[in-house]
Amino acid sequence: MSKILIVDDEEMMLMMAKFILSKKYEVLTATTGAEAIKIFENERPDMILSDLMMPELDGYELHRILQEKSAKPVPIMFMTADESEESESRGFELGAADYIRKPLKPDILLRRVGNIIDSLDKIHELEEAASTDLLTGLLNKEFSQKKIGEIVQKSSGALLMIDLDSFKLVNDIYGHGAGDKILIRFAKLIKNVIRAEDLAGRMGGDEFIAFLQNVDDEKVLKSKSTFLNAEILKSAREILGSEMEIPLGVSIGAVFVPDEGKDFSTLYKKADSALYTVKRNGKHGLAVFGAQNHAEKNSSADGISQMRMILSERNEESGAYFVDFETFRKIYRLFARMAADDFQNGLTLMQFTLADENFTDEFKEILLHSLRRSDCVTQNGKKFLILLTATKELEADTIKERIFSRLTNYQVNQISFEREKVF
Repeated sequence: MSKILIVDDEEMMLMMAKFILSKKYEVLTATTGAEAIKIFENERPDMILSDLMMPELDGYELHRILQEKSAKPVPIMFMTADESEESESRGFELGAADYIRKPLKPDILLRRVGNIIDSLDKIHELEEAASTDLLTGLLNKEFSQKKIGEIVQKSSGALLMIDLDSFKLVNDIYGHGAGDKILIRFAKLIKNVIRAEDLAGRMGGDEFIAFLQNVDDEKVLKSKSTFLNAEILKSAREILGSEMEIPLGVSIGAVFVPDEGKDFSTLYKKADSALYTVKRNGKHGLAVFGAQNHAEKNSSADGISQMRMILSERNEESGAYFVDFETFRKIYRLFARMAADDFQNGLTLMQFTLADENFTDEFKEILLHSLRRSDCVTQNGKKFLILLTATKELEADTIKERIFSRLTNYQVNQISFEREKVF
C-alpha cells in the first residue's frame, strides 16, 4: 500500500483529506512544515499532499527542503484556495506533480492522487527492470557496483566476490540451457544466505557479488561458504542427473568494511585478490583479505589461543591441500623428517605429467577431490606432485586407480605416472 503524507495547518481540511485517501492508501499527517520534514525523514512516504500557504514554512519551501534531503525527486501535489494562475504556474515550475484547489472534491482528489501513484509505480517498474539481471533476478553489474559502492561508504560489513568453480564444463558438456538453470538455482541459493538488508548481484557469467551489512565474523562467512558448496553440488545433480561428475563448487573472496577501506574500487580489488587465493589453493572455499589483521583486531582471546587462530588455515574445505611449489618443498622436508623417525607412518611421492595442457584445470579438480585432506598437492607446469602421508603401497595403488577412473581414456593416455616411496 502506497504511503501519503498530508500537510495542512487547517485541522478540518487535514482530517477531510485523510478521510478521503485512507480508504486506498496509508496516510500520515502533519500540521506544520517542520513536523512534515521529521515524518518524511523517518517514514519516506511515496508522495506529499501539501497545503500551499502555511505559516513559517510554506509549501514551496517545504518542497525545496525535502528535495535536498532525498536522493530522488519527491512527488508533491499542492492544495490551495488561491484562484490565481500565478501560484499554480510557480508550483509547476518548482516541480510539483499536480495542483488541486480547495474545497476538495473526493472523486477528483482520488483520481489525481491515483494518477501520481500509478506513474510512480511505472517508474519503479522501469527502474527495477533497468537494475535487474534478467536471468537470475539479482542486481545487474552496473547497479551492483552503484548500490554497494554507496552503502560501503557509510556501513560496516563484508564484501564478497563469489565465483562458481568449473561452471564452464556445465556449458561445454550439457549446453547453455542447462548452464542457465544452474545459474538461476545458484542465485536462489545466494538469496537464501543473505538477509533483506543485504545486497547481491551478478557481475556477469558465473561471477557474483554480495554485501552483508554489519557482518564482521569470519565464522559467519565460513558457514555460508559451506552451505553454498554443499547445495550447489546437490542442485546440479538434481538438474543434470545423479551421475554428474563435474566438480562444481563455490569460491568466495571476502573483505571486511571498513577494516580495509570504504572505497568500492579498492575493496573490490582486495576481495578479488582473496578470491584468487582460494582459486590457487584448490577452490571450493573462502579466503578473507587481511584476515590475520582482522582476527587480531576483533579477537578477545590472548596468548597462544589467539596465535592458534591466526595460524589456522583460512581454507579448510574438503579435498587435498594445494600449495605452491616452494611451500610443497618445505612440507616434503618436514614430513620426510617425521617419517624417518616413524617407519610405520609411511610417505609416498607421486608425479603425474600431462602431455595435453588443455585439461590441466580439470585434472587439478579431479586430483584434489580424489585425495584426502591430509595429502598435499602442487603444480609445476605440466607436472602435478602429490605427497601421500601415512600410506602403504597398496593404498597408493588404490588412490592412483581412483584418479584414473575419473578420467576419459584419452586423458589417461596423455598422462605419464611415477611413484616413489620415500619412507
